Amino acid sequence: MSERCLKCFRHVESCFCKYIKPVDSGVKFVFLMHPKEAKHQRTGTGRLSHLTLTDSEILVGLDFTKNERLLQLLSDPKYFPVMLYPGQDAWTSKKEGFAQTVGKKTLLVLVVDATWFCSRKIIEHSPNLLTLPRLSFSGEYRSIFTFKREPRPEYISTIESCYYLIKELQTVGLANQKAEPEPLMDIFKRMIRFQLEAENARIEGRLPSTHAYDWKYKQKKQVPEN
Repeated sequence: MSERCLKCFRHVESCFCKYIKPVDSGVKFVFLMHPKEAKHQRTGTGRLSHLTLTDSEILVGLDFTKNERLLQLLSDPKYFPVMLYPGQDAWTSKKEGFAQTVGKKTLLVLVVDATWFCSRKIIEHSPNLLTLPRLSFSGEYRSIFTFKREPRPEYISTIESCYYLIKELQTVGLANQKAEPEPLMDIFKRMIRFQLEAENARIEGRLPSTHAYDWKYKQKKQVPEN
């Protein structure tokens, strides 16, 4: 069994770390990761987001009502905490008064990183999260995650959520306007290409089939160039 990188948790021969470029967004991102995501999807987009975004953190758990680190961050007066979660009462970058309400504080954005089923479980076990102001997108986006189908077209991956949110917050001065968030999408596209190339190799018999879904594919997947 080959060794794994201790940062991105990929096998060392396919480590992504050398391709990751840090992004100082001026926003404090905290990824609330479901234990299943942490155990079975250690190379997912939440971890890649964390490795790319400086000063970001991953907190693993199901019930965050008594998580000491989260409570510490929420009580820090330098932060304006928000939950990235849709809703009619959610703030957006274009909503009148949002930037003024945040003021000179740093946005502390909590992002649930899990499957949609596991995300609901975190919310159910952590009712304190929904007492926080919610933040959502002013624009409508579609995922480029061709390797994975989301339950609904408007659902996007964690790394795409960070990318689009930073872009929107920059327009109202709530994110570092000098920051270039493209490294998020660059590493995401590299991950997609790697997965599709590996899948094609399994379909063609160059790699052993390790996933049940391999049997569903009869035609070679097209690997995007960008």
